[in-house]
Amino acid sequence: MLTPLPLGIGLRYVRSRRQSYFVSFITWVSLAGVCLGVAALITILSVMNGLEGELRQRLLALSAHATYGGVGADPAALEALAARLRAEPEVVAAAPFIEVEGLASSGPYLAPTRLRGIDVAAETAVGEIAKVMVSGSLGALAPGSNRVVLGRILAADLGVGVGDRITVLLPRTEAGGALEPQIGAFEVAGLFEAGLADHDASLALAALADVAAFAGPEAPAGVHARFSDVVAAPALSRAVAGRLPGVTVRDWTEDHAAYFQAIRLEKLMMTVMLLLIVAVAAFNIVASLVMVVSEKRKDIAILRTLGLGRGSVSAIFLTQGTLIGWVGTAAGIALGLVLAYNAGAIAAAVEQFFGFHVFDPSVYYISSIPSEVRGGDVAVVAVAAFILTLAAAVYPALRASHTQPAEALRYE
Repeated sequence: MLTPLPLGIGLRYVRSRRQSYFVSFITWVSLAGVCLGVAALITILSVMNGLEGELRQRLLALSAHATYGGVGADPAALEALAARLRAEPEVVAAAPFIEVEGLASSGPYLAPTRLRGIDVAAETAVGEIAKVMVSGSLGALAPGSNRVVLGRILAADLGVGVGDRITVLLPRTEAGGALEPQIGAFEVAGLFEAGLADHDASLALAALADVAAFAGPEAPAGVHARFSDVVAAPALSRAVAGRLPGVTVRDWTEDHAAYFQAIRLEKLMMTVMLLLIVAVAAFNIVASLVMVVSEKRKDIAILRTLGLGRGSVSAIFLTQGTLIGWVGTAAGIALGLVLAYNAGAIAAAVEQFFGFHVFDPSVYYISSIPSEVRGGDVAVVAVAAFILTLAAAVYPALRASHTQPAEALRYE
């Protein structure tokens, strides 16, 4: 099949070696700019996706995909709700808990504390508590032992270690409204480090029965649930709650909304800033095509004289600009995927070569660069880059279509 005339001429202009050196240089700079912009955008978004996944994993290590409540703080009622949840096909594991806020003290040191009562075996199935333990044992949290496992930072603030004792004060009120603080003593049975200040600096874990006896029947309580798919957990948790009358539900996206809103905002700002690189490359496409139009005025005039319409003339230069955009975008996607899939290895090689750490293990909890490539992000970047480069070719194409044959050939 014959190639359409505008497409054939446009491709011939792209392959032409008769253009001036400066025009060719600008064209290559434009292509390289599109390539680098797309590659940088894909790499940065993938790294931010990896950081988001790492944050999500650490947040859920000591919490859950969803939290069910509405049955009070009685351990028997909580265990009954957990059993009902375990019977649901969508639920992988469920564990009751009671959580109260108070003040922990050891000698002259004081620190705000969230005391959480857990069923160790069930909670381990829901989260990843065992993986974040740094000393001691969760198995020591037997009912009646009055032992706690503290976050590493909380233990440092209190100046205690395994085997030491702390005092916990809970602000409680009498029926008449008078303040009646509840005070209890606990032995430190272990330390954990989840990698998040919200957990490490304030959370203390104890046996469910011990916290229930200490905090009383009015304490906040519920059941943690884990689903097979963390991304689908919000929808699944609501579907399960709909089959359990009187039960309330709150999923992980609500519990940790501030963290993930901040990450989404950062991703949006990074996307906008890095798209400016592609926009600059698009301006170079405008400049190179305008110079090509100026060089080809005689050719355009001859084509117009032979009957080629203005739309066809525009199509010739749109073809040229579009091809630059396609090639640059495709090269950028290929380079970006290579960088994204090997971000950790590349960063490690750079660190070894220059002798420094991007994430110093003594300072940061994350010591390597995580990366997660998402097809949706790649598609959005590719479409945005193509639209920008296509838009850049519109003005030179319109300028070429308005070339007057008589004016262009007057002095030829």
